[in-house]
Amino acid sequence: MLTDIGRRLDEHSELINKELENIKKNQSEMKNTILKMKNSLEGLNSRIEATEQVIELDKRLEEITQGEQKKEKRQSKNSLRECGDNIKHTNIHIIGVPEGEERDKGAENLFEEIMAENFPNLRKEIDIQVQEAQRAPNKRSRKRPTPRHIIIKMSKIKERILKAARERQQVT
Repeated sequence: MLTDIGRRLDEHSELINKELENIKKNQSEMKNTILKMKNSLEGLNSRIEATEQVIELDKRLEEITQGEQKKEKRQSKNSLRECGDNIKHTNIHIIGVPEGEERDKGAENLFEEIMAENFPNLRKEIDIQVQEAQRAPNKRSRKRPTPRHIIIKMSKIKERILKAARERQQVT
């Protein structure tokens, strides 16, 4: 009986040893699996951080682009004004001159007086040549006595006159 118990103990100890080896083997496999999962998580975290950086850079780029668009919009308004001045050919409209005054002095002489009064330096710098001057047809109500505009057709220098008028901001 003692031998029988000894033999059973030996069998149980062998089973326990086998079980321990299996547990150790499974434990090392679990450690490897955990390490793989940890590495995967680190890779995912780095991707997330990179994506967040890209999103942040996109936001900055959008802000910069909006600022540049505003700047371009201002520049295009100025260039649109210049184009509009050029498209209207070489005509300048004089507003607010009482009716009949151009008959006494002539529309060309009236324009030259206005230029000499408001832009004496410009008058000295360039030779202003008026090709044609006339009153515009009355587009407003005939019942209301508003003076018609005088339209001056010039050869080339309209841009310089308009630029000088904008700088001065008030012409009499």
